[in-house]
Amino acid sequence: MPTTSARAPLLTKSTIGNRQSAILLLLLFAGLLLTHFPLLRLPYFWDEAGYYIPAARDLLVTGTLIPTSTLSNAHPPLLMAYLAAAWKMFGYSPLVTRSAILLVAAFTLLGVYRLACRVASAGVAIASLICTALYPVFFSQSAMAHLDLAAAGLILWGVYFYLADRRFAAIVLFALACLAKETAALVPLALWAWELIARAIANRHSSILNAVSVTPSPDHRITGSFALLLSLVPLAAWFAFHYARTGHVFGNPEFFRYNLGATLNPVRFLAAFALRLWHLLGYMNMFLLTLATAVAMSLPPRISISGVQTPAIARRVQAIFYVLIAVHLVALSILGGAVLARYLLPVYPLVVIVCVSTLRRRMPRWPGFVALICAGFLMALVSEPPYRFAPEDNLAWSDYVRLHQSADAFVAQHYPAGRVLTAWPASDELTRPWLGYVPQAVPIVRIEDFSAEQIIGAADARSNYRAALVFSTKFEPRHLLRVPGWERLQERFFGYHRDLPPELIARMLGARVVFGQRLGQQWVAVLEVESIENVRLEHF
Repeated sequence: MPTTSARAPLLTKSTIGNRQSAILLLLLFAGLLLTHFPLLRLPYFWDEAGYYIPAARDLLVTGTLIPTSTLSNAHPPLLMAYLAAAWKMFGYSPLVTRSAILLVAAFTLLGVYRLACRVASAGVAIASLICTALYPVFFSQSAMAHLDLAAAGLILWGVYFYLADRRFAAIVLFALACLAKETAALVPLALWAWELIARAIANRHSSILNAVSVTPSPDHRITGSFALLLSLVPLAAWFAFHYARTGHVFGNPEFFRYNLGATLNPVRFLAAFALRLWHLLGYMNMFLLTLATAVAMSLPPRISISGVQTPAIARRVQAIFYVLIAVHLVALSILGGAVLARYLLPVYPLVVIVCVSTLRRRMPRWPGFVALICAGFLMALVSEPPYRFAPEDNLAWSDYVRLHQSADAFVAQHYPAGRVLTAWPASDELTRPWLGYVPQAVPIVRIEDFSAEQIIGAADARSNYRAALVFSTKFEPRHLLRVPGWERLQERFFGYHRDLPPELIARMLGARVVFGQRLGQQWVAVLEVESIENVRLEHF
């Protein structure tokens, strides 16, 4: 087996100490607070309101790790416990929530910097930090109470310590990541398998693998590889606790069916994998970085004045990055009913670091290209792309929240005791005042969405409600780039439907539009339902 000295070094000596890290963490936190300032008091959005905030509030109010105000999804409780602790110290409010999440984002960005600084250079680290911070998915998730950002930060720090041969610290970080989100278990499992496979191959082809430096460190015996699996013990304990309390290991049966039982289809896997590749390499102008990297790969390495080639990231480090990226792409094409870009937050920075390092190594005046790429990220952050996307992936989520604030306030003022027809998540916004939308609960009649099928069913029972709060649940671009057959796959596997426009819904319900607002392609409207006797011809 080759010795350590025979291989390219894993890490460079370009790093910073703990004191400098603490200062940088505070600077990053201050910068995030400043750039996210207009968002800090906004009420909760979509999945925040639907699960994570209710679960954290239940922990704050009742002290129970199992949610009582919503069905348990068996998500590990670390983030919810963190939010409950923040509310306990500073009070329950969106401002406290979003500030607490921004601190997690600062911790994650510091991890990006430290990791890039050690495997590449300070210049690559600074550029990678800026690119990651400005990438629309990361920027938007930096203020949102979802599990993925916390898991990403802990994973990146775990990878940092793993590459630094500080295995105990890596195991602790991976264990905490698993308690932030269960899919973080992919990382220690992938590293464990990679070490065993690479070691087995190295025993047969040591000269070949020594040449490309992809063998695991010989200082780690097989028992050391198995030690990585210790990071899964806290997650297993959580699932055992959840089963003892609820009778379900992986959440309520519907949640399990949606996220695994209904996803085991080869056609769906291929469609989801294609979508994952798009999310990772092209989405939200990420193609600017990946295309620039592809062009750079056609160029020779730059030569310094002293005649030395600009160094690349060690091949073993690159191999580890690629293993983690590939495992996430494959596993997250199977796991999860919703194929959301935020699930890839743990590996976006790995892509950024590799790409930026390649630009530095091969592209003349590479900082200028990085600046153009960052400008592209900023454009994607504030604009609507010509394809369907989740509003949580750029600042469209803030438009959604502001629209619903206005519509919910109108409903609370004009129909405080009347039953209101609507769909989730507005149903939670109206019935849970502590989400920040209404001063007191409004009675509702809930439907699944605003598709033609649902509205036809609601029209037959319009005597059961006085008004309807309708809104866009899917983002429809003005000029949609269409891929033949893709919409049919979305309808079959990913729950896609078309929302009817508010004017047509009003006609079908025998109602009139009494409130309406639109921001970009997102809209919201309140319809007042008239009695059948008073429905006039002009409504049709």
